[in-house]
Amino acid sequence: MSNKIIDFNLTVYELCTADPGIIPILAKAGFTDITKPGMLATAGRFMTIPKGAAFKKLDLENIKLIFEKHGYTVKEEKK
Repeated sequence: MSNKIIDFNLTVYELCTADPGIIPILAKAGFTDITKPGMLATAGRFMTIPKGAAFKKLDLENIKLIFEKHGYTVKEEKK
């Protein structure tokens, strides 16, 4: 399995532009609005995955697990 890195410090727009395969994973993780036309180009330009998870009240740890199951390594800034 290839080891892809997803940087949670980047915006959703930046991530999905670099790797469009992220869009269905985000939808599966609870970000269903990401598939709506225009959402990626509007909210996605300033929203990061952690900010979006907080806004939609989604469990960030579960989102990380979903990405890991799809072969991604999650990179995030430690606070």
